[in-house]
Amino acid sequence: MYAASREARARSREALRAALAGSDGVAATTGSELFAVVAVLDDQRSLRVALADVSVPGSVRAELSERVFGGKVSAATVAVLTTAVAQNWSRTADLVDTLVLLGQEALLESASDSGRLDAVEDELFRLGRIVADNPDLEQALSDRARPSSAKRELVARLLTGKVEDITLTLAEQTVTRRVSAIGPALDELSDLAAARRDQIVAHVRAAIALTDQQRDRLAAALRRIYAKQVTVHVQVDPSLLSGLVVRVGDDVIDGSAIGRLERLRRELA
Repeated sequence: MYAASREARARSREALRAALAGSDGVAATTGSELFAVVAVLDDQRSLRVALADVSVPGSVRAELSERVFGGKVSAATVAVLTTAVAQNWSRTADLVDTLVLLGQEALLESASDSGRLDAVEDELFRLGRIVADNPDLEQALSDRARPSSAKRELVARLLTGKVEDITLTLAEQTVTRRVSAIGPALDELSDLAAARRDQIVAHVRAAIALTDQQRDRLAAALRRIYAKQVTVHVQVDPSLLSGLVVRVGDDVIDGSAIGRLERLRRELA
């Protein structure tokens, strides 16, 4: 994302914070409505381009967005949307991606307000693992030729009554986006939820299941390294033979047997 879009995103986030401040219950509505706005923009290319056209004054673009969506969404959503479209974006896609992010953050704020953020974070992580471990499901949810409505229906059948409503909404929206892989996209949402609690996420692949004591020791070690609270998510991967692989952001710590064998192979080559 270029500088112009980064600045535009920052200002749009400020508008979201202002819209949600001191208003009980507005976060969930705002998040869902921002997703609905994105769905309209995805379907209507001409409107999408018009709202991000930097050759048109920002005030004119904001007025257009209010004419189109005013009365159909809440005042809080209109405030966020008009602020976002009034900014100068480097690419049209940056505007749409930011509206998606703002919708996600609003829903996670709602989960935090209701004390359910931990549950949502864990469910998103577990769903990401289920998708990543099931190639047929991954293909069905990421197939660009498959209608978005069919993907949402599939997610609803799998998750309704089994996860938090916010988890379901976030998952349904994720599968409608043009992402290369659904599993990693769900992981990013889980990380976003952790960030709201001022925590970082350690994605751990272990040859065997870790005991609670082992998880606690690992989390404590990572806290010392990163000087932050750490959420540890573990996926069992017998192909590692023994040990584990830890990923925190772009950092990877490979203590697995297969990793040691690979390093030895490179040294001998």
